[in-house]
Amino acid sequence: MVSVMRGLMMLCNSCHEQVIHDKLANEKNYVADHEALFDTICPGCTDINRPLIDDMLGSSE
Repeated sequence: MVSVMRGLMMLCNSCHEQVIHDKLANEKNYVADHEALFDTICPGCTDINRPLIDDMLGSSE
């Protein structure tokens, strides 16, 4: 899991490792650059976190 501005995002192990490798998360597992995070995570993680992602992007759907 990583923290984002609107809550916590569950990530698979591969995505979490990639986020850490790319240094998107700080020492407290907070990711400030959510757009880079969305570009990094897999479709499965995107689907699981769809309501949070839509909220962060301002989607009304």
